[in-house]
Amino acid sequence: MILRPATPDDVPRLNAWDNAAHVIAAVGAEQMVDWRGELARADRDYEILIAEADRPIGVVLVKDPSLEPEAGWGAIGPGSRAITLWIGDEADCGQGLGAQMMRLALARCFAERAVRRIYAAPLGRAMRARMFFARLGFQERERRVFNKRYCVLYRLDKADWAAMRRQPSR
Repeated sequence: MILRPATPDDVPRLNAWDNAAHVIAAVGAEQMVDWRGELARADRDYEILIAEADRPIGVVLVKDPSLEPEAGWGAIGPGSRAITLWIGDEADCGQGLGAQMMRLALARCFAERAVRRIYAAPLGRAMRARMFFARLGFQERERRVFNKRYCVLYRLDKADWAAMRRQPSR
């Protein structure tokens, strides 16, 4: 699997994924995304990545939350990233693809020397997403409202991630 930058050619796929029932259940339907507009504003501090295996599987959004305090992140200092991801087709869920996507995204983020922590903020009601982040080593920090949605804030520190990577596989 690889992560590649999304392009305007991906907009129809992103729109279709946004409207999938399992995605709406996980991330909410309150905010429809203008993918063309999002791609236009993507830069080093905001990446939209497509996960591909033999075909496009899902999307990964990587942001610097310190640049968006009004979104509900509050006073998160520099050296942070926030990751959101989802699998596009429901048939691909539950096969470990999301974990592969997240591991690639974590490696990409933590390869930046300045990045010391990564946040995720799944909806409070999205128990599968919350368990997913916990399995990957994220620690629940607090409950917050992001863009008028009740979420649970999770954090993974670089040192914890590095320690997990050194542990032998079971």
